[in-house]
Amino acid sequence: MKIFIGFEGSFESFDVSADETVEAVKLMIKDYFHIPLSEDKQGRRYLELTYAGAALKDSWRLADVGVSFSSTLRCFVKEEDKPILYVFNAVTQETMSIMESISLLDKKVSDLRTLVTLRCGFPVGVYCLRTPKGLEMYDCNTLKDYQIDIGMTLRLDVWDGWKEFLMGCLLGKKLKVQRYLSKEGPILKYQKRVALYIAAFCGNIEFTEWALKQGVGPHEAVGVHPYRAWCQEVLHVDVSKCPIHAAAEAGQLLILKVFVHCSVLCLECKNAAGQTPLTIAFKHKHKDCVLYLLSKMWSTVCFLKISVPMRIYIKIKQWVLRAQGHCLQKGQLCGTRVFGTKVGDTMIVDGFTKSKMTSKSWHKAGNTDSQSTSHKLPPIREQTTGSKPVHTLAISQPNTGVQILKFHPLADANTFSELQRHPQQNQEKITATARKKEKEKLVKNTYLPKVPLPSVSRVGYSHPSLLNATPGADSLLRSSFTSSAEHSGRTPRENAIYCLAVASAFKEKRWLQQLGIARVLAKKSISNPRTTQGSLAADVKTLQRLYFKKS
Repeated sequence: MKIFIGFEGSFESFDVSADETVEAVKLMIKDYFHIPLSEDKQGRRYLELTYAGAALKDSWRLADVGVSFSSTLRCFVKEEDKPILYVFNAVTQETMSIMESISLLDKKVSDLRTLVTLRCGFPVGVYCLRTPKGLEMYDCNTLKDYQIDIGMTLRLDVWDGWKEFLMGCLLGKKLKVQRYLSKEGPILKYQKRVALYIAAFCGNIEFTEWALKQGVGPHEAVGVHPYRAWCQEVLHVDVSKCPIHAAAEAGQLLILKVFVHCSVLCLECKNAAGQTPLTIAFKHKHKDCVLYLLSKMWSTVCFLKISVPMRIYIKIKQWVLRAQGHCLQKGQLCGTRVFGTKVGDTMIVDGFTKSKMTSKSWHKAGNTDSQSTSHKLPPIREQTTGSKPVHTLAISQPNTGVQILKFHPLADANTFSELQRHPQQNQEKITATARKKEKEKLVKNTYLPKVPLPSVSRVGYSHPSLLNATPGADSLLRSSFTSSAEHSGRTPRENAIYCLAVASAFKEKRWLQQLGIARVLAKKSISNPRTTQGSLAADVKTLQRLYFKKS
């Protein structure tokens, strides 16, 4: 049969067979138009065929998706960039893709950590990066010093005992964060600043308000872990970043409003590069944040008899705070109080001391939970009273010794004896029920959110004549999807949902035509049952993503 291919404004006819695969048609197009294709570590350049609004897979045949005589297919040249590096987060157990140019490999580790911070939301003082061999990477070295190549996966490790605390900050669970706070004063203050930074990055307002009540300022630098307080010369420049900077980078408008309402000094708070929140928001193209910060910067502060521009008001307030700090510092010089790191405190020096960033859990790091105490219940004693067993529980009391509590016998003694007589059969029934529930839950989570099925209606109204005139739609579905389900290991309902999900990607087709495509795909899967449930959902997601990208 003859079909037409549209490529870069031109339409050419090709004589193909109805059983021809999409991959073979792509090869014909590549040879006819002399299209250069490539694939390497940095990315790939490939062809994509679309029909009726859906991208065609290489393994599909033209007849399977309804391509008939004189049909028109569109061809595009796609370029896909591959990530330069991958970073595995030991806290969230997720892998992040770093999409940068190959020149990143010539830069320092500190530059890579800046990019990672923008992705995960952790301050740079909280984590370290490790090579695939487990070697810790220091900021002053380049990636080539560690022989890092394209496509490698690095590991992000945090301080020992901080995994649960950081996970609570990401989820905004203040009770969980309070439970895993440190008992050491300097570390506790540092953790509160970290919590406010992560809350500002994630945009959790409730958790942000709680962190502000702990005495942390939004214009206060997160700083560095107390164990590294003496390593000032080798610290990352981003340790001076504040929570207001994190909110501006992430485009969290509501968090910016909360911070500015808390202290107007946030408007002129600068990072290590001298950038204000307005500059940072403009750099990351957050339009709403830029407009809000501009309106605040050009506003006025009104007093009883005078109105002061916001810039002048901020400068006056900064001058007052510096004067107060100078007086406080003078008073401390006369006293005996010592601030900062003291003799006897724990200190970590890169390359000399054992690293405490191995992502150990809170319990494995040597911490004990004072809130939870384990109580072991005494054993249950069984006494026989007449023909029915009576269960007793021995409870020890501090003054009266041991008190015996008697429990009433079970209401249905026959049921209890039946359970004791056939324990293996009952266990098999319980196991089968649990497997059935787990399978139903898996099917629900895998297919239902991705298939645009109409909602079930119980209203008694007549359907259109076209739908009523469909001959044996239910029998057609059963015959088509049930047989293929037997080969693919799915139930008929699961197989019907999958085939309809794939066919629904052809948006330009009517629903009955999509149903026909689904039936053909179901029949073809009988002879080629190699697709699994995981790849099925991925196929549907890929088709939808390609369609929306095209439109």
